[in-house]
Parts: sequence; structure tokens; C-alpha cells
Amino acid sequence: MCHVIVTCRSLLWTLLSIIVAFAELVAFMSPDWLLGFPRSDPGVSGEGVDSGQYRPSLGLYSRCLRISTQGVGVICGPYAASFGEVASGFWQAAMLFLSAGTLVLGCVACVSIFTLCFQSIFRKSIFNICGLLQAIGGLLLMVGLMLYPAGWGSDKVKGYCGTEALPFRPAGCSLGWAFYAAIGGTLATFLCAVLSAQAEIATSSDKVQEEIEEGKRLICLL
Repeated sequence: MCHVIVTCRSLLWTLLSIIVAFAELVAFMSPDWLLGFPRSDPGVSGEGVDSGQYRPSLGLYSRCLRISTQGVGVICGPYAASFGEVASGFWQAAMLFLSAGTLVLGCVACVSIFTLCFQSIFRKSIFNICGLLQAIGGLLLMVGLMLYPAGWGSDKVKGYCGTEALPFRPAGCSLGWAFYAAIGGTLATFLCAVLSAQAEIATSSDKVQEEIEEGKRLICLL
């Protein structure tokens, strides 16, 4: 029999799990990991947002550039037609770890929705299983983020950041919001792993069991 159980801790864990998975996915797909040094577009003149000065951005597999031959505006898209054309071997490895971690978090986010109704499977707590998977996903993301700066010495990065760019030293580039979002999502992933244990405790408390014995199908303990 399905009992819908909603507690403050379980609801917080579910919402945070969904937010973290979405944040990691958006960060992975964004081209705003590195912001190149300011440069001018000879085809554009004047002041304002669309002036000749702009900063190109470079992501794991995509980039944003202003192409003067196509008029004023920034053109974004993948720079790599295949996985082998990614800027460096370190970035290829980082993409594998980050995508694996994001996939794990996405699966957990989907399962977390169903924990409102099903709290165990084969007598094993779904919260504990999901918490373990989130910890594994967090480790995968952490390895990917550690590999990412090692690829800053590639020729692709030097074209955006200058010839002085070296591994772990981006020279004329600065870190974009996507990198910080990925770090924040990774830290929040470990927080989710801890909250999963609290969600398990909250949904199996004596108060919940009492309401189940009373025949209630919807139990809300906020």
C-alpha cells in the first residue's frame, strides 16, 4: 500500500536533489567556463553593449565568439565536431567524469520524486541508496573539476587566454559562472548525501508510524 509521506527534511532533500542535478547539467553545457581577455572587433565601433570590445568565452566543448562577417552579435556553438577534437586530453577526461556524475545525479533526482510514495525497495531504504549514489556522483564531479584546470595549457586555451596560459594558470582569462556553478553543485551534492540520512529518519519516525496505523494515506509532517 502506498503512503504519501511528506516531511520537512524529506521535502528539502528532494528539492535540493533536483536543483543540484539541474545546476550541474546547465553548467556542463554552458560555454562560460573561461572568459578570454578583452579584445576588439574591427567590424564594430561605438559605445554600449554591442561595442567593439568583448570577451569571448570557452567551455568544455563549446565557445562564444563575435564574428564580424555575420554582423553585430555573439555566435555560440560547439567548437569540437567530435569527442577527439576537445581542447585537451585532460578536458576529455573531465567531460567523462562530469557527465557521469551529472547522469548519476539526474537519476537520483528522478527517483527522489517517487520517494514521496515509496520509501523502500526490497527492504532497503531508497533514501540511503540515493545518498550513497549522490556521494559517488559528488566524487566523480570532484575528479572532473580537478582535471579541468590541468587542460589550461592547451593550444585552444592559449588562443583565448594568451600564450602565457599554463596548466592551473589561465593567464589573461578569468573563470566564468559555469565553473563556479559546477563547484557549488558539487558541494551541494555532498550536502544532499547527508540530508538523505535525515530524510530517512524523518519518514520512519514514530510519529509517521502512528499515522500509518491510524489508516492515513497522506501524511504531512511539516
